[in-house]
Amino acid sequence: MTAQVQAGGRPLIDGFGRRITYLRISVTDRCDLRCRYCMAEAMTFMPREQILSLEEIAAVADAFIARGVRKIRLTGGEPLIRRGIPDLARLIGRHIGTGDLDELTLTTNGTNLARSADALFDAGVRRVNVSLDSRDPAVFRHITRWGDVDKVLDGIRAAKAAGLRVKINMVALKGLNEAEIEPMLRWCAGEGHDLTLIETMPLGMIDEDRTDRYLPLDGVRDDLASRYTLTPLADRTGGPARYHQVTELGARIGFITPLTENFCAGCNRVRITATGKLYMCLGHDDRVDLRAALREGGPAALDALLDEAMSLKPLRHDFRIEERNAAPAVQRHMSVTGG
Repeated sequence: MTAQVQAGGRPLIDGFGRRITYLRISVTDRCDLRCRYCMAEAMTFMPREQILSLEEIAAVADAFIARGVRKIRLTGGEPLIRRGIPDLARLIGRHIGTGDLDELTLTTNGTNLARSADALFDAGVRRVNVSLDSRDPAVFRHITRWGDVDKVLDGIRAAKAAGLRVKINMVALKGLNEAEIEPMLRWCAGEGHDLTLIETMPLGMIDEDRTDRYLPLDGVRDDLASRYTLTPLADRTGGPARYHQVTELGARIGFITPLTENFCAGCNRVRITATGKLYMCLGHDDRVDLRAALREGGPAALDALLDEAMSLKPLRHDFRIEERNAAPAVQRHMSVTGG
């Protein structure tokens, strides 16, 4: 069902003149962990029959590549719990060889990375983001509810051995892992990994009040800058992180700050859920149904719907977290939209 990619097609440009060149595709909303800031412990996931097939995901990716998308990230949930992800990566990654796609990456919690790393590299993936909020086994288990940090660390080692660059994503959580931020930075520097710190986002109902764990990253950055030389970098990886060079460690650290510093002005991203819903913004509910278009009208209908979607992309999100027990910005969990 894959569509024919024709380089030089009409670019995807939203109503504010921003060109969309980065697509994140969730391959499943399921996850084998239950991180407290992300999910409730008792989750209801999408029925499997509603999930796009791997062939349909590849067809959607083809359509976006034909319209100028240069980078694609596979996400979840946890993408590596779905069978056949290296095969999907190979279908999409073939466009890197033709020059129509610059990069194919993947975000994972790392629990299944050890058995997938070589296959991902062979499929064309060269970089993975691994979510790791703590290297302390007890803290990690508490945050994830039942996770084994050794499995994640094994996965990171396997990824490095396979030739994959690794970036560590760490959600900063007040009272849980804030004391581990500097040790995590030093560990990443020693291992050759970039580190990105992320503020918790008000997405979906969870079992706790996010205000209890919200740690503003402007303060974290100032604290690190009091002990290290942080030099802002122009380097970008396509996402919202703003990077700094840590001179004394020879390392890079990124900050994703949806609450303290809105980063929407130059947004070049859209997201597709595992059921084929295209969301133009993580913090808004406007969406179009690519699955229906693809199944009922084929590639032509899918292409036409992309034009409609561009008119729905908002200028910015409106994340707020100041009020205790406030409703989340959107009801869907991060695992639905994809990280």
